[in-house]
Amino acid sequence: MEERTTSLALLLIGPGTLLVFGIGFLWAWSIERRRHYLLVLTLACMLFVFGALTQIFYLPADTGLNAIISNLFYTSAVIAASEGLLMRSGKSMGVLADLTALAIFSVLIWYFFYIDRNLLARVYIQNFGFGLILLATSMRLTHLAQARTVDRLLFWILLAFAIHFFPRTLFTLGTAAPVGAKAFGQSIFWHALQLSLAVLGSGLALAILAAAVTDVIDGLRLERDVDPLTGVLNRRGFEDAYDRVIRRSDFPIVLILCDIDHFKRVNDTFGHSAGDDVLRTFGAILQRTAGKRDIVGRIGGEEFAIVIPEADEAPEFTSRLRRAIDAASFPLPDIAPAVTASFGVAVREDGEGREELFKRADAALYAAKNAGRNRVAFSFDESSGVDCC
Repeated sequence: MEERTTSLALLLIGPGTLLVFGIGFLWAWSIERRRHYLLVLTLACMLFVFGALTQIFYLPADTGLNAIISNLFYTSAVIAASEGLLMRSGKSMGVLADLTALAIFSVLIWYFFYIDRNLLARVYIQNFGFGLILLATSMRLTHLAQARTVDRLLFWILLAFAIHFFPRTLFTLGTAAPVGAKAFGQSIFWHALQLSLAVLGSGLALAILAAAVTDVIDGLRLERDVDPLTGVLNRRGFEDAYDRVIRRSDFPIVLILCDIDHFKRVNDTFGHSAGDDVLRTFGAILQRTAGKRDIVGRIGGEEFAIVIPEADEAPEFTSRLRRAIDAASFPLPDIAPAVTASFGVAVREDGEGREELFKRADAALYAAKNAGRNRVAFSFDESSGVDCC
């Protein structure tokens, strides 16, 4: 009796662990409910738990029906896990592909139990089939191998987990399945399966959970740091991004401050709603014009800031940005004057602090305004001397 209780406890470790991870995914989703892939991953964990329980407690008691139902749960769990991982990257295998795979597995398991009773075939169908599904998922997520550390870890664990189904099944089962339930439960294959699920399966689930929690934290940080009107960074987000660039950049970065000319007149004449539309359009222009490494932020009402990591790109960037503004269609009445902007540009000197650099760029911006607006002023020395063009 004691031996049976111990064996049951060991068998429940796997589904118990997946249940905990399922609760973890559900908790992460409750924090940020826009990430629907977390619900799909929760479903995958629950389906695996149900599949394991049907086998552990032998429910239903009919062997054939038990094999089919447990297969439905396991296959659905693998498919759901695959779709959850793909959804996280904006991809999917598609409902038709998922239902087709589920139907194929179900028919094959039914056939090799009721028509050609063959345990070996059923084991290979499930293990090789699950491996192929996860391998296909890995191949569609290869971009993760070049992403954040947590994403790279997730990709390689997923790939290892997918591949392991093949050698593990071949080396531990070979060409002959154990005869009888007791012999199967004591076989090397069964113990290797439980060990691999406990180690690799838990490792994969932990990597997915870590990536999901990172996604949630990044999402919350993004909401904190992004200006909801324009979609660019707010002042806090911009300053944090600036500090990160300074820590890792070996180049003399450029700070550009830009101010929409006569913006108060737009608000006073056409209303704050029209002013918001101008800000929204202006922010979109900045995002389209900026490069991948550039940082764009809204640091005041109509004042924006851009950091360019390399100083020699500043003149070409400001020229391109001014052309984009001239060509843009702002949502204002036809009688409204053209929307223009003034720019102050400063190159960071060696060891110069953020506040000092902002002061020089701000002085250049005011010089551009005093010179007639709709122009660029460059700060050329630490005493805030400027040159307008």
